[in-house]
Parts: sequence; structure tokens; C-alpha cells
Amino acid sequence: MDFSSCAVVKRTNATAHRLREMEFNSSSNSDNAVLYYLLEEWALNPPGMNMKMFLIPPVVCLVAGVLIIPTILFAIFSRFSIRQETRYMLLGNALLADLIYLLFYTLSAALNTAHVPLPKEACVLLLFLLAVAYCGGLFTAAAMVSDTYIAILFPLRYIAIMPPARTKKIIVLLWMYSGAFPGIFFLVLSSTHSFVPCVLEMCSVPVILILTLNGTDAVKLCFWLSTTVIILCLSLIFCCYVILYFKTKQSGIWESICSRASVTFLMHNTVLFFYFFPLLALFIESFFCINVVTRVKTGIWVSLTVCNVLMILPKVLFPFLYGLRYREISASLKSIVRRKHPHPVSPAPSPS
Repeated sequence: MDFSSCAVVKRTNATAHRLREMEFNSSSNSDNAVLYYLLEEWALNPPGMNMKMFLIPPVVCLVAGVLIIPTILFAIFSRFSIRQETRYMLLGNALLADLIYLLFYTLSAALNTAHVPLPKEACVLLLFLLAVAYCGGLFTAAAMVSDTYIAILFPLRYIAIMPPARTKKIIVLLWMYSGAFPGIFFLVLSSTHSFVPCVLEMCSVPVILILTLNGTDAVKLCFWLSTTVIILCLSLIFCCYVILYFKTKQSGIWESICSRASVTFLMHNTVLFFYFFPLLALFIESFFCINVVTRVKTGIWVSLTVCNVLMILPKVLFPFLYGLRYREISASLKSIVRRKHPHPVSPAPSPS
């Protein structure tokens, strides 16, 4: 179905506007055909001003990310000693994945807000790249915490366990898993014909997410498996932080609340919270939506908030609360700034 066909659907649906409004606000519409009908109409005729307001967070976060992430990446890869360390290679990989996610999601949100239609193949490719970038960032964050766990608990064997060559292989494996994991999900969607053409032309991630939650049993199974894997990654990160806290508690680094260890621990857990909370909100909304506890309209607004605000925030907070905490990166950035803005040297006074 091309965009002209979708326009015909839109004009046909306009003849029963009041009836659709009553159905749209009803909580008893459990029939999948009615649900798809309502969601297609939302994608074709969304509320304009409210949708434009939801574009502000992705744009602001993208601008902030474009300003800080390439700077940190340059600081990492411009120095041989820094880019050969495992923690900095993983940090650079995570920042790169977050920047890709910010770019593609802001593009998707802007096209959706501007009502620019996309071919089905282009939308599927955009959604796939978003899923790969999100999984890449999340898997790399889990690898970073695991690396910190190994470095603290096995300091004498750390170099043998995580040499630079092995770290590069791990990064390649992370991207392979990040591509294979959503790839299986998209293959299931394609084989079960769960892509709705009109919705795909608008390429609205929140609407497609609601459709996924109300799709076939195979699609629901893939969604819940994906959610389970993501929650397991976040649980691994949280458990490693808890173990590190109790293992290092006797060393005295936690005595002062303003110590570097305490502040770093707080910042890392803040980022973890912003990663975990949107998934928890999405999980609760998914449960309500599947069991027809909430209205379809409410589900879409919740999905918009989760996708355009809560899932974007960790991507832009990560470089500020995590990347800039490393002394080597901060020192490298300061040296770059000094080279660009040299301090004038006052001439020595002439001897009298």
C-alpha cells in the first residue's frame, strides 16, 4: 500500500469521525482489527501540537550528544595510550552506539512529526538500525561493568584476562549479537506479516510498539524475550555494582559521601536508573495494554513519553556522568583546549 492508498483510507475514515472518537476513548476494544484500525488512524492523523512537543527532547538531546560525544571519542582515539586500554575502548564503543541511536531516533521522530511518508523497506531498515544501536549501547554498558568488576576483584590477573586484542574481539562480538538479536525479531515480524503498511509509512516507533504488544503470539513471545534479555543485562550491571560495593566497603573509600568513589558510584547508578526506569514503565504499560486495562490512546501517550523522553535521556547523560569522570579523558580534553587557546606570555621587563 503506497501513500496515496493510505490517503484514501484517511478520507474514507473521515466520514465516521465521531464514531471513531468514541471507539478511540473506549477501554473495551479488545478486538485486534479495531485496534489496528485505530492505530492506523493515529499514525495518519496524529494530534499536531502535542506531537511537536514530543520532538523537543530528542532534538535537545541530539544537540547535546553531538557536542560532547565526538569530543570524548576524539580524546580517546587521538592518544595511543588511551585507546589501547580496555575500559576506554568499551567506553568509546558505547558512546558511538548512543550517538547512532540519537541520530536515527531523532530522524525518525522528525519525519513522523512532519508527516513525511517512508517506503516500507526504509522504515524497517530505520527501525532495525535503532534496535541494533540500542542493543549495542546496552550490551557494551554491561561489558563495561563486567570489566570494572574483573579489574577490581582480580587486579593481578586483569591484564591476562582482558588484553587489548581480546577486547577488540569482544566489541566485534557485541555488535554481532546486537545485529543478530533484533534481526531474529524482525524476521518473525516479517514472516507473520505483522508490519502494517500505513503505520510503517509514518514510521512511528511508539505506535509500532503498541502494535507489537497486540500482535500474534509469536510476536508477543519475541517481545517478551527481548524484554527479558534487556532486564537480565541491567540486572547483571546492578549486581556487579552491589558486589563491588560490598567487596570494597572495608577499604575505606566509602567513608566520605563526597569521595570520588562515592560520587562515581552515585553517577553510575543514576545512569543505570535512567536505563532501567523506562523499561519498567514500558513493561507495566505493556501488561495493562495486553490485558485491556488502559485505553489505546493512553497506551500511545505512555509509549511516546517512554520513547521520546525516558529512553533518550540515558544516551545524553552517559557521556557527562560517566565519560568525563575518567581523569585521562578530562586531562586529554584540557590539553586540547590549551593547544587551541594558548595563554599569552607577557614579555620580560627590560633591564634598566
